[in-house]
Amino acid sequence: METFKDYNGGTVKLSFKQQSFAQKPEHVLVICKMNDKWLLTNHSVRGLEFPGGKVEQGESLEEAGRREVLEETGAIMKELRFIGEYEVSHINSSFVKAIFYGEIERIEEKDDYFETAGPVFIEGDILKLRKGPQFSFIMKDDVIEKSIKRIAQLN
Repeated sequence: METFKDYNGGTVKLSFKQQSFAQKPEHVLVICKMNDKWLLTNHSVRGLEFPGGKVEQGESLEEAGRREVLEETGAIMKELRFIGEYEVSHINSSFVKAIFYGEIERIEEKDDYFETAGPVFIEGDILKLRKGPQFSFIMKDDVIEKSIKRIAQLN
């Protein structure tokens, strides 16, 4: 398990094993690719980021991941692969988020992408590009870097 500070000063603990924390994951982050391009969404407040969000009542983590990707980008996922979990702790609160990786089967155009402006494809080295001002703070912490490196190891 690795520990570091996130972009907002919270303490992050990252594990590449399931059930690493006392608290169950209630959020998901889905790192996506289609045809060797990264699939992100343009969040209306935070900027460019990988799709993700809160798990709804009665949903599995994988179901939540697939739903969030569909809602935010219109993408239909192929197989999803569990990558890890991370816990973010601030002074009075904490949450755990599950990380998945998946390839996109196809994109369906939608009238509404909820709180996002829909799909955005990024080509190139996402680990360098993610530092730009158009990217969300979520993209700038070590969870993204370490998860992408883990995906490369698994592939």
